Amino acid sequence: MNLARMTINLSILETQLPKCKNLKLFNQILSQMILTGFIRDTYAASRVLKFSTDSSFSDIDLSFRIFNHIENSNGFIWNTMMKAYIQRNCPQKTLSLYKLMLGKNGDRDNYTYPILVQACAMRASEFEGKQMHSHILKFGFGSDVYVQNTLINMYSICENMGDARNVFDEMPVLDSVAWNSMLAGYVRVGDVEPAKCIYDQMPVRNTIASNSMIVLFGKRGCVTEARRLFDELPEKDMVSWSALISCFEQNEMYEEALDMFMKMVANGVMVDEVVVVSVLSACAHLSAVHTGKLIHSLVLKIGIESYVNLQNAFIHMYSSCGEIMVAEKLFNAAYNLDQISWNSMISGYLRCGLVETAKTLFESMPEKDVVSWSAMISGYAQHDHFSETLALFQEMQLCGIRPDETTLVSVISACTHLAALDLGQWIHAYIRKNSLKVNVFLGTTLINMYLKCGCVENALEVFEETAEKGVSTWNALILGLAMNGLVEKSLDLFSEMQTCGVAPNEITFMGVIGACRHMGLVDEGRRHFDSMMQEHKIEPNVKHYGCMVDLLGRAGMLKEAEDLIESMPMTPDVATWGALLGACKKHGDHDRGERIGRKLIELDPNHDGFHVLLSNICASKGDWDGVHEIRGIMMQHGVVKTPGCSMIEADGVVHEFLAGDKKHPRMKEIEIMLDEMAQKLKREGYAPDTNEVSFDIDEEEKETALFRHSEKLAIAFGLITISPPSPIRIIKNLRICNDCHMAAKFVSKAFGRDIVVRDKHRFHHFKQGSCSCNDYW
Repeated sequence: MNLARMTINLSILETQLPKCKNLKLFNQILSQMILTGFIRDTYAASRVLKFSTDSSFSDIDLSFRIFNHIENSNGFIWNTMMKAYIQRNCPQKTLSLYKLMLGKNGDRDNYTYPILVQACAMRASEFEGKQMHSHILKFGFGSDVYVQNTLINMYSICENMGDARNVFDEMPVLDSVAWNSMLAGYVRVGDVEPAKCIYDQMPVRNTIASNSMIVLFGKRGCVTEARRLFDELPEKDMVSWSALISCFEQNEMYEEALDMFMKMVANGVMVDEVVVVSVLSACAHLSAVHTGKLIHSLVLKIGIESYVNLQNAFIHMYSSCGEIMVAEKLFNAAYNLDQISWNSMISGYLRCGLVETAKTLFESMPEKDVVSWSAMISGYAQHDHFSETLALFQEMQLCGIRPDETTLVSVISACTHLAALDLGQWIHAYIRKNSLKVNVFLGTTLINMYLKCGCVENALEVFEETAEKGVSTWNALILGLAMNGLVEKSLDLFSEMQTCGVAPNEITFMGVIGACRHMGLVDEGRRHFDSMMQEHKIEPNVKHYGCMVDLLGRAGMLKEAEDLIESMPMTPDVATWGALLGACKKHGDHDRGERIGRKLIELDPNHDGFHVLLSNICASKGDWDGVHEIRGIMMQHGVVKTPGCSMIEADGVVHEFLAGDKKHPRMKEIEIMLDEMAQKLKREGYAPDTNEVSFDIDEEEKETALFRHSEKLAIAFGLITISPPSPIRIIKNLRICNDCHMAAKFVSKAFGRDIVVRDKHRFHHFKQGSCSCNDYW
């Protein structure tokens, strides 16, 4: 039929609209209606508008142009246009149209307000929802069941269950939709008791309601109740099985989740991608790659493998189980990757230790979100790539990406390892400026960073400001205060911790016994060690015994320390014997030290520290043949002594110095400062402790070797670059030697500078010729 030659009427319109399969034909009909003025027929106009909003080839803008051509819009026309915006996820335009409707005094009916309330719900706008509720009451639609049900749903989505319940309680007739909407609201906000009350009062409990309760029980850890309700269900659908499996998975009952999935399949229940994602998570946690592969085969068989969330779950499962090549193959073969796919693959590479591969993929990403940056930064930190961690964080800042808690924890940890205090303080300031919540993890990491940089006051400030303190927060402060020489304050904090009702754990007692070790408090250390079992029912582990051996050894009680090792209920580790070996060296028990040292290099022939200690013991008693023998054994086994390394931060840059280092670009200035230090220290009465040099060379050579130790180079650099009153902060990878310890005391007095050195075991705060350790380290 040639529409161009015909005068359109209602009969022709009703005949031609169903035949209209493309935009060209529809535009012909529309043109005829406008040219002939038939668009002024309200019913005919409503039919055209409804067809336009429902058709796949007509866009929303065309529908709105048709709407604007209609002169006498009735309630159906307004509702149709507003509903069209809802269907196209434009709730704001629905509300704007309602304002236009009010201005033109358009017709409203009991279909109008459910559309408008739905728009408010889509925007999660409680304020607009309450305004709409007021209009509903004003215009007399408050008792309409359909309107009331949409109000309950809107308030539930906005998590205002009080007003939702008020609407529910005022309803004259409660249909199944009202009961289910109310229950769904309580499930959404996770409120168990009111949900149980509604569920128990429901006149008819259908499977949908029961499934909702199983989901809620799962979220809240009520696994027994979820299982009981599942077992009582007369009819179980796919969602019932999926809800219970998800409940097990959410509550870390991974084996039960897998068992239930196997029963689901055995019962012939259809499987969808949602339940498979839960089961694959369980496989990942159990490293059950064989089961994961069987599930993969099932997914391929039923043909749901194309779901992107399922592909991501498989990538995560395979990489978590160490099957990174399978994960990579899936990633490369996928044709509908999303952001989670890329992030999952990067996390998988990092989980398997493939840092460079992860970096390459990260750099090739089409788009990076905060999760991408966080995964890569955290991966660097977890694999001890601390410099790269900080560099990537700075790049993230330049890209304008706001870091999340995980990122900040990783970056602060890197600052701790590199002694990058300036950057750590900047991050702390960033957290304050952006009003970020300092939770247990972030607070503990900040406290640990400040304490390991020797900033005790900052750490105490963070501790006081942290509202949510976990046992790890208390532990960090107890250990850190002890490391910084504040042993009495550390032990007082342990008492305060128990007064606050926080139960100590194994790590707490490592800190407490360690505090006693730093000050030689043998009796108090014994008391705390005994209290572990007697009062707190904590079985001491090998580390606690090692700490007690170190405490006794440092106090010179070498025989008692060795007896304790022999009486240990578990096999002592090399660290425990090593603590005794160090004590033998300190207290000059050469015979016991040599016996233990030779035993240790048999137990751990690749440990450089034990070889060096034994060599030093031989050197201390002038046994140069023994020294050469030990060095020969080291060469034979390819054991290389870890060089002394000291790090210092100046102007936001971390500088490293090795013993005897001559490569620093400012070495000439450092040499001049070393000479000045030597002259001033000798005037103060400093005499080099040449016993620290275990080489058979003359005294002058020994003095020269001593003055090239890494911590002295770092101190000299600090005197050049760090202006007073800022302290010179240094991190040493090994225990500070007696001579460097003595020299640092003299420097602090001769130059009037505070020096903070963190060595392998503790902090040394040097000030005006004395050290916080009281020469007990």
